[in-house]
Amino acid sequence: MAQLWGGRFTKETDQLVYNFNASLSFDNKLYKQDITGSMAHASMLAKQGIITEEEKETILAGLKGILTDIESGALAFSPEYEDIHSFVEANLIDRCGDVGKKLHTGRSRNDQVALDMKMYVRDEIGEIDILLKELLESIYRIMDENVHTYMPGFTHLQKAQPVTLAHHFGAYFEMFKRDRSRMADTSKRLNLCPLGSGALAGTTYPLDREFTAEALGFDGPTLNSMDSVADRDYLIELLSGLSTIMMHLSRFCEEIILWNSNEYRFVEIDDGYSTGSSIMPQKKNPDIAELVRGKTGRVYGALMSILTTMKGIPLAYNKDMQEDKEFTFDAIDTVKGCIALFNGMIATMSFNRENMEKSAKNGFTNATDAADYLVNNGVPFRDAHGIVGRLVLACIEKNISLDEMSLEEYQEISPVFKEDIYEAISMKNCVEKRNTIGAPGEAAMKQVLVLHKKYLEEN
Repeated sequence: MAQLWGGRFTKETDQLVYNFNASLSFDNKLYKQDITGSMAHASMLAKQGIITEEEKETILAGLKGILTDIESGALAFSPEYEDIHSFVEANLIDRCGDVGKKLHTGRSRNDQVALDMKMYVRDEIGEIDILLKELLESIYRIMDENVHTYMPGFTHLQKAQPVTLAHHFGAYFEMFKRDRSRMADTSKRLNLCPLGSGALAGTTYPLDREFTAEALGFDGPTLNSMDSVADRDYLIELLSGLSTIMMHLSRFCEEIILWNSNEYRFVEIDDGYSTGSSIMPQKKNPDIAELVRGKTGRVYGALMSILTTMKGIPLAYNKDMQEDKEFTFDAIDTVKGCIALFNGMIATMSFNRENMEKSAKNGFTNATDAADYLVNNGVPFRDAHGIVGRLVLACIEKNISLDEMSLEEYQEISPVFKEDIYEAISMKNCVEKRNTIGAPGEAAMKQVLVLHKKYLEEN
């Protein structure tokens, strides 16, 4: 058992206890951050005269060698080490001798692991941001190509008013844009360096915490050593943001699953993102969309786990907090995989524009426009609402749409209707009349697309 402690103990830790306590099997993900943080710490110790320049260079060379060997596969993680910190330090001592034992001067595992997790999360947020931007670029392309693709908009999963596919996808553009902003906020808030806080009360060594923070790309050092080692707010924020991303993906997936069904036939998912049935040869299943929807609960579980873990912990560090890692790592990997697969699915998906427009017509989505027609011809809105309600009932009885109703049938219900009613309720006009910013009309959509393009170019 390779541990960073033990002098005060008179016998070995029970093997079951050691196994239960150990974390190398999952915190080995932090090897790069642990080594990078250790290199900055060693440089600071030399700057402050706590170790010599020669000792610093020996330590840095040893750490670089360990990093190279881990990444090449020459050095494997071994269960004899308790965690990533003991693994790195023990290997450093093996390579550098007693000089390696000086690295931990002025440092505790508590501030070390806090540093490693912050750096890891910061790096992962950067990768998630890249994936979200790629998804936004796919959504933007679909929007740009479908400004005139008419479809029903829904409320209560009932056909409501006609929109365009561009407008519908634009709603998700806004969601994922907010997700990027949430991730950026989390990254900004976590970007204070805990190194130098020690176990909880700082250290008597003359450390230069500003130097270390700057060397590691932080905005500055944390301002309370107890909070530094006990803070996991940034993980709660991260997992909350990841849960929101998954919620957005899940909503989108639910719609794609519906649109892919025989009842809708709005979309055709590419064969590369579909699966078949072991018994029913006709089936083409939207398994990627369903799995993304299903994995949302997995990420929610990670958020609830960290909230539950942290709710009863007194200051400062407690071993419970080791439970922050496995589900955080899993949630990050899950979200990254889901974004990438979802992006591939929608980027290769084809749209049945004819079915979409037909569905909008047959769902009386232009009923509001028929009422507006009456209002524009002097009928009070509440009376117009009742008249169009009677029109819809008549259409249902005859199994026709408002577009298929004859002028005589219109005029039987209200003499105000004239020949131009058909122009007023056409899908194109129903959409194109809505041109305030944020609405689905072509002019409004083109304004939005310009803003979206600028956003993608600048962010």
